Amino acid sequence: MPATTTYAIVMLIAGFGIPILAALNAALGVRLGSPVAAAALLFVVALVVTLGVLAFTRPSALLNVAGAPKHLYLAGILVAFYILSITFVAPRFGVGNAVFFVLLGQLVSAAAIDHFGLFGANVSPLSLSRAAGIGLMAAGVFMTQQV
Repeated sequence: MPATTTYAIVMLIAGFGIPILAALNAALGVRLGSPVAAAALLFVVALVVTLGVLAFTRPSALLNVAGAPKHLYLAGILVAFYILSITFVAPRFGVGNAVFFVLLGQLVSAAAIDHFGLFGANVSPLSLSRAAGIGLMAAGVFMTQQV
């Protein structure tokens, strides 16, 4: 199987997981009476799982942490913001609606990152056809949320 097919399958599975994550953590936040407590618990479980995977892959990579540019840690803040916001918003706004706006934000942000080659990404200019495709994807996701 070509690497691109494998990558597509892995990301499709990850995509399936995002709404499930939102629904599970939102329900946990309601059950605990605190979206922040649910988010904290999610991060504890994620840390344990991630450290377990790291232990079996390349634990020595952590030795490079001191040399990493500090602005790259912003990713952790963005993950925390996403988890806290989806855990708080989903039970009030609906998982589908919340994920719709997350996807819309991802489409716009990804197009900008690729167009300008931000954060070391490969440059992929935003052509008219690509912009139209993003618009069609956004319209399709919007249509799935209509009652």
